[in-house]
Amino acid sequence: MVKNYRDLLVWQKSMLLVTEVYKLVESLPSDEKYGLQNQIKRSAVSIPSNIAEGHSRWYKKEFLHHLSISYGSLAELETQLLITEKLRFIKHDKVQSILEKTTEIGKMINGLRKKLKATNP
Repeated sequence: MVKNYRDLLVWQKSMLLVTEVYKLVESLPSDEKYGLQNQIKRSAVSIPSNIAEGHSRWYKKEFLHHLSISYGSLAELETQLLITEKLRFIKHDKVQSILEKTTEIGKMINGLRKKLKATNP
């Protein structure tokens, strides 16, 4: 039973993703510290943060809105990681490992959105 956002598996997996992303981007060049590295971290943190905020709101519509933002941040993170790969800052296999996790989390967010939409207000 889900009592709060910390009980949501999608939030838990998103939190793990954040820690993995933080470790991954430490290898970026130092001149990217305030550019791509910072943006990647912000995108990653936004995913579980919006899940938590949305779940903590009073209305289902607000939760759906925050899940949408979370999903957008997920796409933003994927795009930024692909940029690091194209620039050869991070190796393909490491980026792909993270992208497998983002795909799973994206499916979980979509599943939660569908479930919420199917329930009564």
